[in-house]
Amino acid sequence: MYCAVIGDIIRSKEIKKRLAIQNKLEKILHEINLKYSGCIASNFAITLGDEFQGLLRDTGNLMNIIEIIKFELFPVKIRFGVGIGQIYTKIDKNFPLGADGPAYHNARKMIEEIKKLEKRKMRYAADIKIGLDENLPSESLINVSLSLCSFIEEKWTPRQREIIYEFLMYENNQITVAKKFGVSQSTVQRILKSSGFYNYLYARNEISRYLNENIIGKGV
Repeated sequence: MYCAVIGDIIRSKEIKKRLAIQNKLEKILHEINLKYSGCIASNFAITLGDEFQGLLRDTGNLMNIIEIIKFELFPVKIRFGVGIGQIYTKIDKNFPLGADGPAYHNARKMIEEIKKLEKRKMRYAADIKIGLDENLPSESLINVSLSLCSFIEEKWTPRQREIIYEFLMYENNQITVAKKFGVSQSTVQRILKSSGFYNYLYARNEISRYLNENIIGKGV
């Protein structure tokens, strides 16, 4: 079982500095490929100008990778389709375009579902959806949780977003983040708590754990 990730820049044609954003995205993906090389089956790469994809061996770092892309490109918004399933073709570590199978089909389906919800202006729609083989009942619960995470994230102020990203990058070390921003540890704690971050963190960690233990780990 593999985890395919397809990302798509939302309303990319409206972005004024489109080339600069693509160049920045390319750099971010390169850094992700280096940092998470051990869990990447096929490197993340831009595929269609405004779209990119990659293939993971498991979901242990799925949310970390998505968050890096989202935070680094903000305020540019991205929709993510994630698919769990088999890959039937040969996998090339350095060239993601050749692989095919249910994992990518599920990821593509999730991208299309997000687009449909956006057209219908569904406010509960998340920017991430995960598709599982066999359309398991847990798929709906996972995506509801992701929708709630998106709702929490939409409420973050620029300051909260800045603190949260550093906190995630420094592996949950409040003291290190406090020193970087020249504030007290208690201030960092207060910002994280008031933003709903701990609810967000708990949900995304549980999603990763469940997928690894009950879907990918068991080959469902």
